[in-house]
Amino acid sequence: QVQLVESGGGLVQAGGSLRLSCATSGRTSSTYIMGWFRQAPGKEREFVATISRSGGSTLYGDSVKGRFTISRDNAKNTVYLQMNSLKTEDTAVYYCAASRRYVVAATTTLSAYDYWGQGTQVTVSS
Repeated sequence: QVQLVESGGGLVQAGGSLRLSCATSGRTSSTYIMGWFRQAPGKEREFVATISRSGGSTLYGDSVKGRFTISRDNAKNTVYLQMNSLKTEDTAVYYCAASRRYVVAATTTLSAYDYWGQGTQVTVSS
């Protein structure tokens, strides 16, 4: 069992940056592949990024490639999402999730994840 708590959300202007954090407790985060998803009002939750246990492998959703970077610090049991060049369409609740699967390529869907945080709101104004 693992608990996930996101932080770092807020209001930012288009073109700005934010860094989200996801702190894990219970079991060490290195036990899991970690991912970020987001959900905008009236839309389905969508894949943003995922990172392997070691941090050596990452995948990104097409809409955030080149702008967002996922990373992890296993010593701190924390996963990060650095978001640059933010757009108004990035406005959403961002969720951190943990997967017990072993292959990063298999963790781009909601069903691949076993644990979820409560989410943090990111609002990008024009």
